[in-house]
Amino acid sequence: MSGMLTRTLSQLHGRCGAYLTTNFGGTGGVCVVTLHPLPNGSIATDVVSGIERAMSMDRISRRVGAIAPSATLAVTTKAKAMKAAGENVIGFGAGEPDFATPDYVVEAAVEACRDPRNHKYSAVGGLPELKNAIVAKSMRDSGLEVDPANLIVTNGGKHAVYNCLQALLNPGDEVLLPSPYWTTYPEPVALAGATSVVLPTDAASGFRVTVDQLEAARTPHTKALIFVSPSNPTGAVYPRDEIEAIGRWAVEHGVWVVTDEIYEHLVYGDSVHHSMPVLVPELADRCVVLNGVAKTYAMTGWRVGWMIGPNDVVKAASNLQSHSTSNVNNIAQVAAAAALDGPLDAVAQMRSAFDRRRRIMHRMLNEISGVVCPETQGAFYAFPSFEAVVGREIAGRSVSSTVELATVILDEAKVAIVPGEAFGAPGYARLSFALGDDDLVDGVGRMADLLGRS
Repeated sequence: MSGMLTRTLSQLHGRCGAYLTTNFGGTGGVCVVTLHPLPNGSIATDVVSGIERAMSMDRISRRVGAIAPSATLAVTTKAKAMKAAGENVIGFGAGEPDFATPDYVVEAAVEACRDPRNHKYSAVGGLPELKNAIVAKSMRDSGLEVDPANLIVTNGGKHAVYNCLQALLNPGDEVLLPSPYWTTYPEPVALAGATSVVLPTDAASGFRVTVDQLEAARTPHTKALIFVSPSNPTGAVYPRDEIEAIGRWAVEHGVWVVTDEIYEHLVYGDSVHHSMPVLVPELADRCVVLNGVAKTYAMTGWRVGWMIGPNDVVKAASNLQSHSTSNVNNIAQVAAAAALDGPLDAVAQMRSAFDRRRRIMHRMLNEISGVVCPETQGAFYAFPSFEAVVGREIAGRSVSSTVELATVILDEAKVAIVPGEAFGAPGYARLSFALGDDDLVDGVGRMADLLGRS
């Protein structure tokens, strides 16, 4: 029996030993726990819950048990459940385009289903036609020259993040993680036995980390920096000179850079996406680029991503993947190749719609009392501050955090938002504008009705 269970049972004995007996041993070393009724005939509920917690912790590994559930998926799931129950809920939690995958991509998948070659296992690292499409796309879109041997196709962007960090990190390593950050990043860092060193940014800094911050946080244990532009959740886009400065700092100090470029095509106004290893070629030997088709081509459910990096890191990630998922679904790979080889017309249409929506949301959020919303530069999220709202009483309920605020907004206005605590940024919240214009206006309008207009 685990030490955790033994300690918990001992503590329970100390509090209510008269009503709890245990017998260790027997066949297979089974532990028999007997609960005796209290004088009033009931069973001590704290004893029951204590045993349940101990047994649960004994059954699940500490590494996996410590993983925090995805807050963004949790919000979306709850909103969908409320809708299924008949409630008129508007959800701003989704991190996916509200458009259908382009027709030519779907047709390529249909044809691939009929090809018997796609009914079998394929190479762990990806189909040759998809890898070639990624090579061509990388040069076309960002000027990044890639050898097919230096990339691996993964089951979506999250899998690319996981493979990369498991291949790079050792216990005791530190990873610099600017906040606000995407909720997934800290979890694979922790699973590798490494530590996320969070570097706070705010609206005043444009939600962009500085070289001075990075240098102040650097220690002998610093292994890598996670860099994201355009950013989820803030929508921030780093200008060229800042990306170059960060890249040169990383080269100078031998720090790896994991750069997530999944939102590269979703930039607005004067903002431009730049790939760090293109601006700083000497970084290439310590840089991993993560990307995928999910956001650009409205293919979140197809689960195709990739990582590009030095050959030894890609080989290590491929070896890991060979023992976890093996190859990515062949049909999805063929569809992804068709997307990358095809025109960017559908992407331009989506970007135009997102651009219109971001301006509507920016205006409407800033009309709500106590809400301050910077203008989004990229991706499809607004990240307003609710710091002046927290501490108020809303609908007769006191609100002391954005977690509580999100709960009140969902209960009272039937609007789902993701609180900033999920991104390491209490006081803020993320609202996706990847939903229809009418729902967007209705949802933000409901929030304004609840919170008041300025």
